[in-house]
Formats: sequence, structure tokens, C-alpha cells
Amino acid sequence: MSVSVEEFLGLLNRLPEVRQSDGGDWVSLKVRGKGFGYLWERTRTVGLKATIEEQLALVAERPEVFEVQFTAGRFGWVVVHLDKIDADELFELVTEAWCLTAPAELVAVHEDQGLFGLLR
Repeated sequence: MSVSVEEFLGLLNRLPEVRQSDGGDWVSLKVRGKGFGYLWERTRTVGLKATIEEQLALVAERPEVFEVQFTAGRFGWVVVHLDKIDADELFELVTEAWCLTAPAELVAVHEDQGLFGLLR
């Protein structure tokens, strides 16, 4: 069970309007100018936006895979170790982070088009 950096970047192509920008040691992930994740290639980790409840549940359940990154308002960002997660679970978490960030009308359009059926 492991996801390469290249595989992770490929997962992003399945979500609409994702933009990447280089931040030096990391790659920032955004949808319509708002951040929902970060990639640190050197450490093979990803930081993803989540609800605080989801952040705490993930870390409590599998601390070898997930770490608390930080909280901001009602969101709890979580660090994901790519070497310890499978692609399907990672795509689900990335999609949730995208949904928490993308405008509601963009999420609705892509729900209607069956984008999120790929998760099941």
C-alpha cells in the first residue's frame, strides 16, 4: 500500500479546475484560487483540508498514516504519508478537501456529472 508522488499528481487530474503552484519546498493545490492541499515531495507527504472532526478521527484511527498539521477556523488540516495509504482512500480524501474548498455551484455541477461516483 503506497502512492507515488506521480500517482498523487495524476489523481489531481480527475478533479476539475485544480491548479498547482510551486512554493519552494512544496506544491500548493488550489481550486479557483483557494487552497485545499499541499504536496511535499521530499518527505512524500500531502497536507489536506478536512473538518476538525475528520482530522481527529483519522489521526486517532491510524497515527502511522495521518498527523495533525494545524487547525484554521472550522477546518483541521491533516498530513498524509503517501507510503502508507492506497490510491482509492487518498482520492477520497483529496476529493473531500476539494469539496470543502470549491464553490458550491462547481461542486454541484460535477456531482451532477457523476464525478463523485468515481469514489464508490
